[in-house]
Formats: sequence, structure tokens, C-alpha cells
Amino acid sequence: MTIRAFHSKKLRRFSLGTAIGFHIRRGVLTDIPAILVFVARKVHRQWLSQFQCLPTALEGPGGVWCDVDVVEFSYFGAPAATPKEQLYTELADGMRGSDPIIGSGSQVASQETYGTLGAIVKSRTGNRQVGFLTNRHVAVDLDYPSQKMFHPLPPSLGPGEYLGAVERATSFITDDLWYGIFAGINPETFVRADGAFIPFADDLNMNNVTTTVKGIGQIGNVHIIDLQSPISSLIGRQVVKVGRSSGLTNGTIMAYALEYNDDKGICFFTDFLVVGENEQTFDLEGDSGSLVLLMGQNEEKPQPVGIIWGGTANRGRLKLKVGRPPENWTSGVDLGRLLDLLELDLITNNEGLQAAVQDQRSASAAGIDSTVGESSPLVRVPSGDKLGENFEPINLNIQQVEGEPQQGLVLPIMGTKCRDEAAVNVEHQFIPSFNGKSSVHDNYQGENPESKSLSALRKGSENDIYVSLQLGEPEPKRRKYSDSLCIVKESK
Repeated sequence: MTIRAFHSKKLRRFSLGTAIGFHIRRGVLTDIPAILVFVARKVHRQWLSQFQCLPTALEGPGGVWCDVDVVEFSYFGAPAATPKEQLYTELADGMRGSDPIIGSGSQVASQETYGTLGAIVKSRTGNRQVGFLTNRHVAVDLDYPSQKMFHPLPPSLGPGEYLGAVERATSFITDDLWYGIFAGINPETFVRADGAFIPFADDLNMNNVTTTVKGIGQIGNVHIIDLQSPISSLIGRQVVKVGRSSGLTNGTIMAYALEYNDDKGICFFTDFLVVGENEQTFDLEGDSGSLVLLMGQNEEKPQPVGIIWGGTANRGRLKLKVGRPPENWTSGVDLGRLLDLLELDLITNNEGLQAAVQDQRSASAAGIDSTVGESSPLVRVPSGDKLGENFEPINLNIQQVEGEPQQGLVLPIMGTKCRDEAAVNVEHQFIPSFNGKSSVHDNYQGENPESKSLSALRKGSENDIYVSLQLGEPEPKRRKYSDSLCIVKESK
């Protein structure tokens, strides 16, 4: 990541985006660490000029160097319809409401969008509330200020039970607070965090909630990603997930820290790049929020490592093998960093869930920190403004950039009026203000040889030519009409 940051300006001119991973040969991961460079079309060096060729390796500060691997990112039109037999498995059917128990993988819905429950969690602050984690774009709908969540459907659309209301949510965070000294040098760089915490309602029967993942079983502790660990500790690892649309699927983590530019020139990161096994998709529309688990080694329990925020809805495929069609891929959020940002802890077993519920009741009865967790006031912030150096990650309030893909599904709505267009771009933020810094930021404050080099690079800010890796096609704003029924479609 340090070497990539050192050559960031050059790579932005000649690529759609970059990521950290292993060199890929004939579709197979090698054990050679490499900076993956995504291009629109990969051709033989014979047909390129000297200035169009990317180097085979890049050297960074202090003489360290790393291989460069060029990967083709193929754009395409609207995705083909998914076969019904892939959508309607017994497991997925249970996730959508036919099971009496809810947990990781279950369908959750707001007033018009549904997605997947990621994990059962508890708050580190206030009354130590117990709830669940999913994507922000699944849980937060700007048309409905109460932000209530249901399973499997809201009352206006079908049978369902009230789960709770969103208390904390975030969409983006600056890369220096997320990656520390390994962040890029572009002053306009944000990481897609896309998470929301929903405490369970007081009257919800907690006997119907489980931490066991159907089709997988019990899970282990969160896999914390240490950016100074060997790449092999993450890249190339087998993962599994359970979602409300595709059910149980398997895949491989192909890359980490994917960096790309949107069509406005703003630089973004997404943490994971996962490719499904046997050329099968790892996720489908509606799987947003699904928990990504590292397969256990030596009979260890699977370890949660991330949650999905986008994938097959993105209008592009990765061409990894010559003579084979491009493959589906999925993007996700680093779970450990997201939990730190939202001040949450994962609950991994039902005994821990019972204990957490009892702790919440005791804290509530004692009136401990009763004011923590209230909604922050609505704030409008221009998307072009860079957050200050002393900005705390827990207070993030930035406008969501239009065109970012969101993979939850839009539910049909009846009897609603057209929404106020002026309010569309306002980002709701539910995280209260805290004086202490998040441990995400604290973990990377120590001295490091690379930090000074990157700090020096950050001082320069030039308007360079760039090309963009478009992870989703912008879609006209959705309007709702009082005399019509909206068709279920992908939310972007």
C-alpha cells in the first residue's frame, strides 16, 4: 500500500483502479505479492506504445519494490436475469421469513428497501444495547425519518415484525482514519464504510434471535486485519456467506483496498474484492449486509471478516483467465474497522447473547448514560470538502456521492407522493458525538518508517488527469406516485 501511494498519480493516469493482492497467472493466484492494476482492455505489449505500457514492478520509499499485475475490467450492460432455481433455495426461503428464528442472513426491510441482517452485536456505550448490523443503504431511507426496520416485511407490504429503529449509521470515512499511515496521498479520498446499527425493540421476543448462522453453524471471533501482516493472511483465503437472496455461497478474497475514482474525480476505497467459486456469483441483489466469513483452518470456527455492500449489480466483470468469460465479483467492508467506528462488539454465541441482553436490562434499570445514542442533528456538508485533520471518525457527516451503487432491493410502495428533490442529497447521521478517538485511528499512531514519506507526499495536491472505475451506473432519481405501484428494482 505504501508503494502504491508513492506512485498514485501515475497509476491514476493509466488505470481504472488499483488493489493489493497476489499476481494472477491464468486465473490462479500465485504467492507473489503484487499491485493489481485494472484496465479497460488488456492487450499484448506489441500493440502498445512505450508510454502506454505499465512497468512490471514499482519501487517505493526506501528502495522497497513490488510486482505489478494488469487485470482487465470488462464493462457490460444490464445483468442477465438470475435463474429461479438459483434464487429460490430452501435456505434462502427460510431467510425470507419461513423460519421462526432470525439471525445472520435473515431478510430485513425498511419501508421500501430490503437487504440482509449481517450480525448480532452489542453497543460498547450507553445502555449496552443489543441489536444487529447491516448496510446503511439498506437501513436508512431519507423518505422515512423514523428509519424503522422489520422482518421479513414492513406492515404496509405484508406480514412482519418490528425489529427496531436505526441508531447509528455511516456511509464514508476518510482513508487516513481508516488505513492510518497506509492511506493514499489524494486529498479527496474516502472509504466506503456503509454500516448501520439497529438496537432490537424492547418488546421483541429475544428467544427468536440466534447468533448461529444457518447452513454454517457457530462462528468465531472477528478476524482483525493487521495491515502490517503478510498478504497471505487475507488474500487467497476461502470465504463463505449466507444471504437472503442467494443463500449459502463460497468464494475467494482476491484483493484488498481497491482504490478507484468516480466520474467526478473523487477517489474512493472499498476493502474487499471477492470472486465466487467455479465462476458462480458470490452474491445477488438483496444480499447487501451479508456477513463474510473466513473458512476455519484446522477445524476452527469460521471467522467474520466483513459485510457485503455491492457486487453483481455493479456493471463490470473481472477477466481473470484467457479464453474464459469475465467473472462476477463482490465488494465488502472490513468488519473489524466498521465495528470500531460504530462502537460495537460482535456476539458470537447464544450464551453471550443472553448475557448481553441481561447487561442491557441492568444498565437500563440503573439509568446509565441514558442520553447516549440520541440522533445527531441533520447536517448538510458539500461533498467536495475535505474533512479536517482533527475530524473524528465517529462524527462523520458527509453527503453521499450520487452514482454510488447500493445493492439492496427497492420494495413496491403504494399511496406515496413525490419526494422533495432538495432533500435527496442530505445524509442522515445517527452517531452521537464522543470525545474519545476511535481505536481505528489509535491503532496507527505509532512511529513507522513509511509515515514520513507518505506525509510528505500528501502535501502536494495537483489536478491530474485520471480515468475512473465506475462501480455502478448513475440512475435517475426515483419518484413515487400516489396512483401507481413501483416495480421492485435494484437500489443504486
